[in-house]
Amino acid sequence: MKISSEEKDILLKAARHSIGSLFDGKEPEQPDYQKHPLLKEKLGAFVTLTINHQLRGCIGYIIGREPLFDTICSAAFHAAVNDPRFSALKKSEFEKIHIEISILSEFIPIKSYDEIIIGKHGLYLDEGGGGLLLPQVATEHRMNREEFLSALCNKAGFYSEFWRERILKIKVFTAEIFSERETEEQK
Repeated sequence: MKISSEEKDILLKAARHSIGSLFDGKEPEQPDYQKHPLLKEKLGAFVTLTINHQLRGCIGYIIGREPLFDTICSAAFHAAVNDPRFSALKKSEFEKIHIEISILSEFIPIKSYDEIIIGKHGLYLDEGGGGLLLPQVATEHRMNREEFLSALCNKAGFYSEFWRERILKIKVFTAEIFSERETEEQK
C-alpha cells in the first residue's frame, strides 16, 4: 500500500478534527475522493493517542467496513472517549495529544512462530475473544518474539505462556504507520 504524504496529512487532520468535534461540534470535512481514491478504500486502521509519549487511548478496526477516511475519524473519536483503559479526553488535554495512525494490511495466517518478524509484523490471535498487537508495540517495548507472543496471549485474555502449548491461530500483518510528529518534521 502506498499512501502519499498529502493523504497522510489529510487523515491526521481529520483525526484531530474528529476529536476536536467533542469540544466544538464541527465535523471533519470530507476529502476529494476523486483526487485521493485510497481514502475511499475499506481498510482496517487504528488511531493511537499519546500525551508526553504515554498512551492516552487506542481504538481501531481490524477490518475496514467504511471508507478509510471515515474509519480514521471514527477510531480517533473513540480513542478519545471510549478506550476502557482511560477516562474521556478532557478539553485541557486536547492540544497535548499526539496522534499516530496505523493502516493495516491483509492478515496472513502463519504455520510457525518462526515466521513472525519483529519490527515488521503485527499479530492477531484468532482464538477465544481474539487479540491484536500492532507492529510498533514490539519495537517500542523492545520485545523479542517470545515476549511479543506472551503479550498477545495476555491481550486476548489467556495466560502469557499459552502460546507454548501449541501453535495458536495467529495471523500476521504489516501496517503503514505515520504520525503528526513525522509530518511536522517533513514541513
